[in-house]
Amino acid sequence: MSITRSQAWDLLTRYNQEPFHLRHAITVEHVMGWYARELGYGDQAAFWSLVGLLHDLDFEQWPEEHCIKSQELMREAGIEEPLIRAAASHGWGHRVDIKPEHEMEKVLYASDELTGLIGAAALMRPSKSTADMELKSLKKKFKDKKFAAGCSRDVIANGAQLLGWELDKLLDMTLRAMQAEEEAIEAAVAELG
Repeated sequence: MSITRSQAWDLLTRYNQEPFHLRHAITVEHVMGWYARELGYGDQAAFWSLVGLLHDLDFEQWPEEHCIKSQELMREAGIEEPLIRAAASHGWGHRVDIKPEHEMEKVLYASDELTGLIGAAALMRPSKSTADMELKSLKKKFKDKKFAAGCSRDVIANGAQLLGWELDKLLDMTLRAMQAEEEAIEAAVAELG
């Protein structure tokens, strides 16, 4: 691997300062690592996590060039092409023509928006946590188009299709990933100050 987690974090925080964006990067990093282990790619978990951490590298400063500018920034930083391609592929269909091919790219594409939806749903709960969230509650939030309207239901549904999964499987697994990783995510976010 051409980049360490620490180097990736330094790169991310060079272009991102908003707590919301940093939290999202940390969340997707942890969810991707969980998925790698769950789907039998445990030996690649660090790589999957880095892709998750850096997937929105350019979003805060260059939203109009999202998934395009990030490739340039990563190449300048000497990051290997597979990571650059994987991170950019989540913009397929609306930003770039890089179709998610590897299962990891499909998972990123499918779960990126969904982590936002799940996070927003958790904030509405008395516990402010995913720990006590059930799939049926998440499905209700998913169907309510007014709730977390910025989270594209089409991208989430397309992602499930790309993976060859039922939508319920994607919702359930991503919820389980966030439940399993919630403590680690919160600890990492707390370090932001």
